[in-house]
Amino acid sequence: MASKRIIPLLNRVLVKRVEMDKKTAGGLLLPGAKDSREAVVLAVGPGAVNVDGKKVDMSLKEGDKVLLPDFGGTEITDSEKTKLLLFREDDILAKLE
Repeated sequence: MASKRIIPLLNRVLVKRVEMDKKTAGGLLLPGAKDSREAVVLAVGPGAVNVDGKKVDMSLKEGDKVLLPDFGGTEITDSEKTKLLLFREDDILAKLE
């Protein structure tokens, strides 16, 4: 089967969560460790159109690190079984530097 590329539309942003260690340096498992709220932008859409019909450019680009909200986004799985999230640009809380 051919691999499919996921290309976001409008003001959507495709991200992959940054993996957090679920073990301590000594090897102890951390029960109840939550998923990281940090993610890396994999792809962005071309931007939305405002009420005046003008294109609004995206403020994020591929490779940016971002802070995600606790809830939201659409979880999808790519052809390599990697869990990805699709958010509207407005829903992303911050760009991390």
